[in-house]
Amino acid sequence: MTDQATDRDPDMEPDIPGKPTSASRTTLSHIMTHNDTNLLGTVHGGVIMKLVDDAAGAVAGRHSGGPAVTASMDEMAFLEPVRVGDLVHVKAQVNWTGRTSMEVGVRVLAERWNESTPPTQVGSAYLVFAAVDADGKPRRVPPVIPETDRDRRRYQEAQIRRTHRLARRRAIRELREQRAAEGFED
Repeated sequence: MTDQATDRDPDMEPDIPGKPTSASRTTLSHIMTHNDTNLLGTVHGGVIMKLVDDAAGAVAGRHSGGPAVTASMDEMAFLEPVRVGDLVHVKAQVNWTGRTSMEVGVRVLAERWNESTPPTQVGSAYLVFAAVDADGKPRRVPPVIPETDRDRRRYQEAQIRRTHRLARRRAIRELREQRAAEGFED
C-alpha cells in the first residue's frame, strides 16, 4: 500500500534511527515589555502563542533534522496572566512521532525579572508539526525515544490526543458529506 500524500511505499523506505526526547528539548526565554501588552495591560495571548510556536518549531526542526511546519495547535491553555517585566520561559519537547508528523508539548512559565521566586506555570499547549522537504512535501521523521516515566506518560497521552483529533476530523467530514447529500449548502 502506498502513502497517498507522497505516493511512496512506506515499507520500502529505510528505517530512520530514533532520537531520545532530550536530543531536541529546548527552552526559549523572553522578557515581556510594554510592546507585548493588550488593552488590559497584560501580555497579549497572541504574543505568548507566537513564543509557543517558535519554541515548538525549533524542537520539531531539531528532531526531524530539517524544516517542519505547524499543522495544528491543540489545547492552548492560558492559566495565569503574564505581566510586563515577566521573564517568560517556553519549554518544549517532542512527545510523540508518526511517520511524517510530531506532537510537541509546550509549557509556559513566568517569573518576575527582579525577584528570586520560582517560576509559575502560566500556559501550556500541544502542537502538531509536519516535516517537509525542500519542495514542501512530507518527509519521514525519526521516532522519538521516551527516556523517563514522564516522557512515556507524555507519549501515551499524545497518542490519545492523536486518536481524538483523527476521530473529530472524520466525524466532521462525515457530517459535511451527509449534509451535502441532503442538499444543504454550507
